[in-house]
Amino acid sequence: MDPHYGDPIPTTAILSFRLGGSDGVAIESAKWQRALGELGFSSYTVAGTGPVDETVPGLAIDADQAPTRREVDDALSRADLVVVENLLSLPLNRPAWDVVAEALADRPAVLHHHDLPWQRPQYHDHPGPPQDPRWRHVTINELSRRELVRRGIGARTIYNSFAVPDADTAPDGPYPHRTAAGRAVRDALGIGPNDRLVLQPTRALARKNVPGGLTAATNLDATYWLLGPAEDGYGPELDELVATAPCPVIQGIPDLSAGSGPEGSMHIDDAYQACDVVVLPSTWEGFGNPSLESVTHRRPLVIARYPVAEELAAFGFEWFPPDAMAKLDDWLTNPDPDLLERNLAVARAHFSLDDLADRIGAVLPPL
Repeated sequence: MDPHYGDPIPTTAILSFRLGGSDGVAIESAKWQRALGELGFSSYTVAGTGPVDETVPGLAIDADQAPTRREVDDALSRADLVVVENLLSLPLNRPAWDVVAEALADRPAVLHHHDLPWQRPQYHDHPGPPQDPRWRHVTINELSRRELVRRGIGARTIYNSFAVPDADTAPDGPYPHRTAAGRAVRDALGIGPNDRLVLQPTRALARKNVPGGLTAATNLDATYWLLGPAEDGYGPELDELVATAPCPVIQGIPDLSAGSGPEGSMHIDDAYQACDVVVLPSTWEGFGNPSLESVTHRRPLVIARYPVAEELAAFGFEWFPPDAMAKLDDWLTNPDPDLLERNLAVARAHFSLDDLADRIGAVLPPL
């Protein structure tokens, strides 16, 4: 693709609280960075923590003190465009919010909103993101876009994007199709070839609804696998849930002695290939990447009816609600792989990573 802005090559700074990790904001930010490269931008990352190009400690969620204006100006000095990933969306570090908003005044910027304040109970009365004539606001769902519009902030929706396999790459043989790496993960977890494994590929927070995931696994006579750690003080509650769980529970990432990743580590793709069912029982998600990752990995999904899940399902995905475990049990006994291929077709039409650069290019502000 030709550079969007011509020569010389423009530079984008991608800025957030933290980048380079496995959370949804970091994963989608990396996709945007690659797409901006397709549009002819060079780019670099700025955050309070994480493996980034420019570290400004005061930007971190748990920073002891605010960043100085000089620190932020210096970090952004090379940038023709700044993409702000959630830092001006959720006031998790309000001093950093104020400094960044001031530093970006009258500069081209895209505010990429993964969450909005009133979507969290503790920020229900917050007025919302700041505005500037040279900024563009982008949401990851239509619900958030409409909420911004009602508050006088124009925005565009760019849904999260995914690498969707072609239809002709469907593996041969009965469901579930497993890679060698997926089988190795099951071996490391002690899951037999005929045992059921339910994967919840999230962190453990109250809104991730671990009890809902445990219930789904129990109803399917399966082992429950929670991939991420407890955060935001949820550890004691998680420990109690695991101790009293009515089904076998696995937590975290296994150590693979002959693993598929560097130094025996497990890749997230291998976790999806290892499982039989993906569960996303959250009460709230700004998007919920496992919803589409289950599709791209050809796995059935149990998903709660949080608002954005309903928005995504309306595209035509065939998912299983938590009250349909008998139906899913029947499906697992007599699987219909065509359901998985129909879901892939929906993802290919509406959520393909191949289209992301064009969608971003359509919303960028003039430099």
